[in-house]
Parts: sequence; structure tokens; C-alpha cells
Amino acid sequence: MSTPPTASSSVRPRRVVTDRRGGRSLPPYDSFNLGTHVGDDPAAVAANRTRVARELAVGEDRLVWMDQVHGTQVAIVEGPQDGPLPGTDAVVTTTPGLVLCVLVADCVPVLLADPVAGVVAAVHAGREGVRRGVLPATLSAMASLGARARHVTALLGPAVCGACYEVPEAMQAEVAAVAPAAAVRTRRGTPGLDLRTGLAETLARAGVTEVVHDPRCTVEDRQLFSHRRDGVTGRQAGLVWLDPA
Repeated sequence: MSTPPTASSSVRPRRVVTDRRGGRSLPPYDSFNLGTHVGDDPAAVAANRTRVARELAVGEDRLVWMDQVHGTQVAIVEGPQDGPLPGTDAVVTTTPGLVLCVLVADCVPVLLADPVAGVVAAVHAGREGVRRGVLPATLSAMASLGARARHVTALLGPAVCGACYEVPEAMQAEVAAVAPAAAVRTRRGTPGLDLRTGLAETLARAGVTEVVHDPRCTVEDRQLFSHRRDGVTGRQAGLVWLDPA
């Protein structure tokens, strides 16, 4: 009988999702906004990002950010970057101590890890990302580095829930063509999208069996940023990295 694979003894995957508490930003970005593109005071965002690095006990240059565009481009990185990765909605690494960051305020932050191969990924999965296949593209990039779906674990972070995410029927149908389980009815009985359920379906279809849902809805939870609720607002982050043991 074969011995089941175990995580590498040298690294272990770690995942964190921030919220809006404890930062330097003023309303309407109060207070732990990590997005540089939303109109917040750059000095406040810089201070908030510095705190992230300090809390994780890494150098600030070890935080890898993306210039997210609701697309399917996946970047594989091996070291610190000069700035946010342009036109990118998923980032993958095998480098311990390199923290991959995805910014959200209603979209789903998907944090993936294969502890056997030592591969992690952060994915920005909104409606367009689900429809266009950003998650399968990320799993493919992870596989190119040795990851196997049966070893991958996933965290689907806080996002707008299906009861709150009302969309036109045609838009719902476009997403349901790719992820049928995403099509739901809102609490008003109108067409809606539950992106996390759709993403879980996509992961299961790919062979990923361990999927954890953060149940919080960004629209309902005032401790989270929500563009759909507030319009002008900040961004929380999903963070994943390989932590040297």
C-alpha cells in the first residue's frame, strides 16, 4: 500500500484575508484600505501596506500586487516585483516567503495551495473572471510547476453573496454557461449570481476536493469593503504564501 503524500517539511502554505479595521485611511476608505487605485491618500495606503508586511514578518518588497483587469492573465513569479503586475488577475509562485496579494471589494479572492508540490496562487475572480475562466487558467499554471489538483486546497474568501448579487437575466445566463451552480435567485426573487458556489463547482470539476468557504458577504458585513454597497470605497486583500517552517 502506497504512503499518501505529505506537505514539504520545509514550507507550509499560509492564508490571510484582511478587513477594513485598524488602518490609516480616512472615510470613505476607512480604515485599512490596501488599494492604490481607488482615490485614497497614497501615504495612508503605503502605511497600511507597511503594516501588512510588518504583521507577516516579511520585507515590504516581498508583497506581490496585481493590476487587476477582470481578465484571465496568470503571472508566475519567482521573486520580488518592481510594481504591480500589469493586466494580471492571478499570480503563482513556488518561492517561500513571497506573499501573493489579491485586492477585492465584492469579487472573490481565491487562495490556492498545493502543499506537496510547494505551489501557491492568488486569484481575482469576479463575474467576468468566472465567465472567462481565470480559475482554470490558474490551475493550469500551477500544474506547470508540479501541482496536482488532488493535492490543491482552496479558500474562497468573502464576497458578495447570491442573495445580494442581482444581475440581468442575460448576464446570469452567460456565467451559468460556464458555472451552472452560480445561477441563483436573490432574496427579492430576481436573477442573481453566487460566484463562490460557481467557483467551488469549477474546482470540483478540476479535481480539487478541499474547498473552504469564508461565508461573509461583503455587502452585508460593514467590516468589509463593498463597491456594490458603497460605490467609492477601499479594498481588502487575500494573501497567500509559503511560510518557511
